[in-house]
Amino acid sequence: MEDERHRSRRRRRGLLWAAVAVVAVAVGCLLPAALVAAVVRETASRPTGDPASRPGGPAARLAAAIDTALGRQAGALLRGDRDAFLAVAEPTARVDLTRRFTSLRALRIAVWRAEPSGQPTPEPGQPGRWRQAVTYRYCLVEPDCTPSPVLAATRWRETPEGPRLVAVEPSASAETGTRPWEVSELVAAVGPRTVVATTPDLRSRLPGLLAEAEAAAAVADRYAVDGVRPDRYRIFYAGRDGWRRWYGGGRPAWTGGYVVTVGGGHHEVVLNADALRTGGVADLLRHELTHAASLPAGGWSDRHAWWLVEGTAELAGAAGRPVGRYAGLDDVRRLVTGGGWDGRLDTLAPAADAPADRVAASYGVGYLAVRHLVDRYGTQRLLDFFAAVVHDRRPVAEAAQEIYGEPWSKLHDDCVAQVRGVAG
Repeated sequence: MEDERHRSRRRRRGLLWAAVAVVAVAVGCLLPAALVAAVVRETASRPTGDPASRPGGPAARLAAAIDTALGRQAGALLRGDRDAFLAVAEPTARVDLTRRFTSLRALRIAVWRAEPSGQPTPEPGQPGRWRQAVTYRYCLVEPDCTPSPVLAATRWRETPEGPRLVAVEPSASAETGTRPWEVSELVAAVGPRTVVATTPDLRSRLPGLLAEAEAAAAVADRYAVDGVRPDRYRIFYAGRDGWRRWYGGGRPAWTGGYVVTVGGGHHEVVLNADALRTGGVADLLRHELTHAASLPAGGWSDRHAWWLVEGTAELAGAAGRPVGRYAGLDDVRRLVTGGGWDGRLDTLAPAADAPADRVAASYGVGYLAVRHLVDRYGTQRLLDFFAAVVHDRRPVAEAAQEIYGEPWSKLHDDCVAQVRGVAG
């Protein structure tokens, strides 16, 4: 029993890192990769009198032709015509484009728009070669969703028959990093509330993942604080290469998963296959999908409300189990009794380099505080409080008085007393 408890705690620590990686990205504010930035800067810095950029000049004519080619390619992707999708490209680009086509079709691409950003700029020292920044907007499964934007750099070659696509660079945006479908071949399974994707070598996990994701979605839907549920929860199950490359990588290898805000009101979830070998997928999915359901459309980054955001996701992850069965209680006890916490909820968020037991304890304290509010006042008031503090960014004292009818100082102290009581 002792060995199993320690295994459970180690597994829990891995899973709990998930929400530390929630990224706040304002819709429409994705920072481009260095190449894209260079394209945009060059376009912006061109003098208005530049013959290449004036109406009817070479760049303007090429921009119109590229726009037409991208439109043809988008139509081909949506109707599943791979040959037409590849027809605008040079042979050297077709391996990459075929993989993108296959992955996006597996994800049930429902909206795909390609919009040139600014005018093309010439490649230095390469006559007839041009760069063009392009914003791709996409929806998965649901054609009436608000599309998520991706800004990427494309390269083109002028020919007598029109521009030919030479390459599409991975977006590598500063906030979100590269999307999985840009760099990996994907297979996917789609349910009523979720789309789950992974690489072909992990295909056998899809049926089980889809079932677990659908069950988790039913829980997460209850935490849509603004009353609007995600149209589809987007979940990517990453092997080692995907974990290293998707959304910028860089997370510790033992991390269980994370959520990224990708624009259009969508949040995409990544799970680490290696960290989940010993189980815990169901708890993690409930946690992460609750973030996707509850967070504002443009993301969130306020460390003062970290306890509330993570505590709410942990509450969903615990699936109604008794407090005594919460896997992180030992870590909470060490934090509370060892003097490693000042007793304030607004300072609970762990540092980026915090050890695993400190991270797990922080999640546990958040869970116990939120659990106390729900046990005493009910779930609806918690959601109203969450909406006021996280979505509307109202002062916590103001929100507490209006929603709970209590001073925040009293509510805070009650929550902390509950934490200490459980940990004592």
